[in-house]
Amino acid sequence: MSARPSPELRSSYRAFRSIPTRWADNDMYGHVNNVVYYGWFDTAVNALLIERGALDIHHGTTIGFVVETQCNYFAPLAFPQTVEAGIRVAHAGSSSVRYEIALFAEGAETAAAQGHFVHVYVDRATQRPVKLPAALQAVVDDLGGRRA
Repeated sequence: MSARPSPELRSSYRAFRSIPTRWADNDMYGHVNNVVYYGWFDTAVNALLIERGALDIHHGTTIGFVVETQCNYFAPLAFPQTVEAGIRVAHAGSSSVRYEIALFAEGAETAAAQGHFVHVYVDRATQRPVKLPAALQAVVDDLGGRRA
Protein backbone atom coordinates (compact mmCIF):
# COMPACT_ATOMS: atom_id res chain seq x y z
CA MET A 1 0.00 0.00 0.00
CA SER A 2 1.36 3.42 -0.93
CA ALA A 3 1.72 6.33 1.46
CA ARG A 4 -1.09 8.88 1.60
CA PRO A 5 -0.44 11.78 -0.79
CA SER A 6 0.25 15.25 0.57
CA PRO A 7 -1.60 18.31 -0.68
CA GLU A 8 0.29 20.10 -3.42
CA LEU A 9 0.96 23.79 -3.87
CA ARG A 10 -0.73 26.08 -6.38
CA SER A 11 2.62 26.63 -8.12
CA SER A 12 2.61 22.97 -9.24
CA TYR A 13 -0.23 23.60 -11.73
CA ARG A 14 -0.13 25.21 -15.19
CA ALA A 15 -3.67 26.56 -15.74
CA PHE A 16 -6.52 27.64 -13.45
CA ARG A 17 -10.29 27.96 -13.59
CA SER A 18 -12.56 29.53 -10.98
CA ILE A 19 -15.71 27.59 -10.14
CA PRO A 20 -18.37 29.08 -7.85
CA THR A 21 -19.93 26.68 -5.41
CA ARG A 22 -23.72 26.36 -5.27
CA TRP A 23 -26.02 25.90 -2.32
CA ALA A 24 -26.91 22.43 -3.63
CA ASP A 25 -23.23 21.37 -3.58
CA ASN A 26 -23.27 21.11 0.22
CA ASP A 27 -24.31 17.86 1.83
CA MET A 28 -26.08 17.36 5.13
CA TYR A 29 -22.76 17.76 6.98
CA GLY A 30 -22.28 21.31 5.69
CA HIS A 31 -19.50 20.76 3.18
CA VAL A 32 -19.34 19.84 -0.50
CA ASN A 33 -20.40 16.29 -1.29
CA ASN A 34 -17.59 14.13 -2.70
CA VAL A 35 -19.36 13.49 -6.02
CA VAL A 36 -19.29 17.24 -6.76
CA TYR A 37 -15.47 17.21 -6.79
CA TYR A 38 -15.51 14.93 -9.85
CA GLY A 39 -17.92 17.31 -11.57
CA TRP A 40 -15.45 20.12 -10.93
CA PHE A 41 -12.62 18.03 -12.39
CA ASP A 42 -14.72 17.41 -15.50
CA THR A 43 -15.75 21.05 -15.79
CA ALA A 44 -12.22 22.38 -15.35
CA VAL A 45 -10.64 20.10 -17.95
CA ASN A 46 -13.36 20.27 -20.60
CA ALA A 47 -13.92 24.03 -20.29
CA LEU A 48 -10.19 24.59 -20.74
CA LEU A 49 -10.10 22.34 -23.83
CA ILE A 50 -13.16 24.07 -25.33
CA GLU A 51 -11.75 27.58 -24.66
CA ARG A 52 -8.43 26.67 -26.29
CA GLY A 53 -10.11 25.23 -29.39
CA ALA A 54 -9.06 21.64 -28.68
CA LEU A 55 -12.55 20.21 -28.13
CA ASP A 56 -15.79 20.80 -30.03
CA ILE A 57 -18.47 19.04 -28.01
CA HIS A 58 -21.16 19.55 -30.66
CA HIS A 59 -19.46 18.91 -34.01
CA GLY A 60 -15.96 17.59 -33.33
CA THR A 61 -14.97 14.19 -34.68
CA THR A 62 -12.84 13.43 -31.62
CA ILE A 63 -14.28 13.11 -28.11
CA GLY A 64 -12.75 12.07 -24.79
CA PHE A 65 -13.95 9.20 -22.63
CA VAL A 66 -13.04 9.15 -18.95
CA VAL A 67 -11.52 5.73 -18.21
CA GLU A 68 -10.04 6.39 -14.76
CA THR A 69 -10.60 8.84 -11.93
CA GLN A 70 -9.17 9.34 -8.46
CA CYS A 71 -9.36 12.01 -5.76
CA ASN A 72 -7.73 12.62 -2.38
CA TYR A 73 -9.35 15.01 0.07
CA PHE A 74 -7.35 17.17 2.48
CA ALA A 75 -9.60 20.02 3.65
CA PRO A 76 -13.33 20.69 3.32
CA LEU A 77 -14.80 23.11 0.81
CA ALA A 78 -18.31 24.55 1.22
CA PHE A 79 -20.82 26.96 -0.27
CA PRO A 80 -20.42 29.96 -0.61
CA GLN A 81 -16.71 29.56 -1.39
CA THR A 82 -15.21 29.93 -4.85
CA VAL A 83 -13.06 26.98 -5.84
CA GLU A 84 -9.99 27.42 -8.03
CA ALA A 85 -9.11 24.34 -10.07
CA GLY A 86 -5.46 23.93 -11.04
CA ILE A 87 -4.81 21.74 -14.09
CA ARG A 88 -1.71 20.06 -15.49
CA VAL A 89 -0.95 17.07 -17.68
CA ALA A 90 1.16 14.36 -16.10
CA HIS A 91 1.34 11.99 -19.04
CA ALA A 92 0.17 11.74 -22.63
CA GLY A 93 0.13 8.72 -24.89
CA SER A 94 -0.87 8.56 -28.52
CA SER A 95 -4.60 8.53 -27.69
CA SER A 96 -4.81 9.15 -23.93
CA VAL A 97 -4.07 11.94 -21.47
CA ARG A 98 -3.75 11.92 -17.68
CA TYR A 99 -4.98 15.28 -16.41
CA GLU A 100 -4.13 16.11 -12.81
CA ILE A 101 -6.41 18.54 -11.05
CA ALA A 102 -6.11 20.24 -7.68
CA LEU A 103 -8.94 22.14 -6.04
CA PHE A 104 -8.05 25.17 -3.93
CA ALA A 105 -10.19 27.40 -1.77
CA GLU A 106 -10.02 30.83 -3.42
CA GLY A 107 -6.57 32.33 -2.80
CA ALA A 108 -5.24 29.28 -0.90
CA GLU A 109 -1.75 28.03 -1.70
CA THR A 110 -2.38 24.42 -0.65
CA ALA A 111 -4.85 22.06 -2.33
CA ALA A 112 -8.02 21.10 -0.49
CA ALA A 113 -8.33 18.10 -2.85
CA GLN A 114 -6.39 16.70 -5.77
CA GLY A 115 -6.69 13.85 -8.17
CA HIS A 116 -6.75 12.89 -11.80
CA PHE A 117 -8.83 12.04 -14.85
CA VAL A 118 -7.55 9.82 -17.64
CA HIS A 119 -9.22 10.52 -20.97
CA VAL A 120 -8.97 8.24 -23.98
CA TYR A 121 -9.73 10.15 -27.15
CA VAL A 122 -11.90 8.35 -29.67
CA ASP A 123 -13.57 8.91 -33.00
CA ARG A 124 -17.12 10.10 -32.30
CA ALA A 125 -18.66 7.77 -34.91
CA THR A 126 -16.69 4.58 -34.30
CA GLN A 127 -15.79 5.14 -30.64
CA ARG A 128 -12.35 3.67 -31.37
CA PRO A 129 -9.16 5.36 -30.05
CA VAL A 130 -7.53 7.95 -32.30
CA LYS A 131 -4.27 9.88 -32.26
CA LEU A 132 -4.52 13.15 -30.36
CA PRO A 133 -5.51 15.89 -32.83
CA ALA A 134 -2.94 18.69 -33.31
CA ALA A 135 -4.98 21.30 -31.37
CA LEU A 136 -5.36 18.94 -28.42
CA GLN A 137 -1.69 17.97 -28.55
CA ALA A 138 -0.76 21.68 -28.36
CA VAL A 139 -2.83 22.12 -25.18
CA VAL A 140 -1.38 18.94 -23.69
CA ASP A 141 2.14 20.18 -24.40
CA ASP A 142 1.35 23.57 -22.82
CA LEU A 143 0.03 21.85 -19.70
CA GLY A 144 3.27 19.92 -19.28
CA GLY A 145 2.36 16.60 -20.86
CA ARG A 146 5.16 14.07 -21.20
CA ARG A 147 4.83 11.63 -24.07
CA ALA A 148 4.88 7.87 -23.63
